Amino acid sequence: MINSLQLAGFTVLVSVLFAAPAGYVISRSRSRLVTGYSLVLFIVQSLPIVTSVIPLFILFAKIGLVDNLFGVSIVYIGSAMAVSTWMLAGYFDSIPTSLEEAAWLDGCSVLGSFLRVVLRNSLPGVLSAAIFTFLLSWNDFLVALVFLRSDAKLTMPMGLQTFFQQNMTDWGSVMAVSVLMMIPPVLIFAVLNRYFSVGGIGGSLAGQ
Repeated sequence: MINSLQLAGFTVLVSVLFAAPAGYVISRSRSRLVTGYSLVLFIVQSLPIVTSVIPLFILFAKIGLVDNLFGVSIVYIGSAMAVSTWMLAGYFDSIPTSLEEAAWLDGCSVLGSFLRVVLRNSLPGVLSAAIFTFLLSWNDFLVALVFLRSDAKLTMPMGLQTFFQQNMTDWGSVMAVSVLMMIPPVLIFAVLNRYFSVGGIGGSLAGQ
């Protein structure tokens, strides 16, 4: 469980940190370069992860990232970045650009308006992307199975798989571990559920 929590936490932190500015660029810019970037993200997300696992394993074996939690987190981040970027771009579209223009008139920079206006009013979108990324890494079995070897590096889905034997299955242990796997996502959603509100900027344009 500690391995899974470390992997999921690091993946969420890095994915959201980079997906937020990437989504902002897609939302606010309409140049050909950004359009091409959006298309690349879509194509990357359309590829099944199984098509890239073996090439990545060969590459990571050469640089010493096999049987390494950091190496697995890189794969998770790459898998989650495209969807997280699209999710945040879609939410940023709902933030009126006039709010940013007002911040610019008050002397705020583009980066400052992004951090203080757009990102602050996009908490539900950021949390949605974070939860999606967390669940992607928390429930993954295929990538962990390919990249992790030692018992000390196993994640929860791999630990669950050890109860399935060729001739018998310890269903009691399977159900117990399944319940344990459900606890962190349920707790996270229960704590953050009150922040999933889209009405926070409803009165920000009053008087226009």
